[in-house]
Amino acid sequence: MNQYTKIGALIAMLSVAFGAFGSHILEERLTADALDVYDTAVQYQMFHSIGILLLALLMDRLPSPKLAVWAARLLVAGIVLFSGSLYILALSGIKILGAITPIGGVAFISGWICMALAARQPKKQAK
Repeated sequence: MNQYTKIGALIAMLSVAFGAFGSHILEERLTADALDVYDTAVQYQMFHSIGILLLALLMDRLPSPKLAVWAARLLVAGIVLFSGSLYILALSGIKILGAITPIGGVAFISGWICMALAARQPKKQAK
C-alpha cells in the first residue's frame, strides 16, 4: 500500500463527513445557492479522491509511475484549491475566493492528463 492509498481514503472519508455535515447541519443555515456550491465541492472532492485511489492501485503497473505520482499530487492540489475554495465560499460568502477555484480546476485537468500520459505505452525504438 502506498501513501496515495491512505491519502485517497482519508480524502474520501472527509468527503462523506462534509456531505453529511452539509445535509444535516448546513441545510437550514445556508441559502440554496450556497448549499449548491457546497454540494459541488463535496462531489468534486469525492470524484477526485476515487481518482487518487485508482492511481494508488495502478501506480506500480503503469508505464510511467513518475507521471502517476504527479497525477495524484495534482488531484490532491485540485481538491484543496477547488473544493477548499468552494467550501470557504459557501460558508463565508466571500466572493473573491471564487478566483481560486479555477486554479483547482486546472490542477484537476492536469492531473487527469498526467494519468492518461502515465498509462501511455512508450513507442518502440526502430532497430
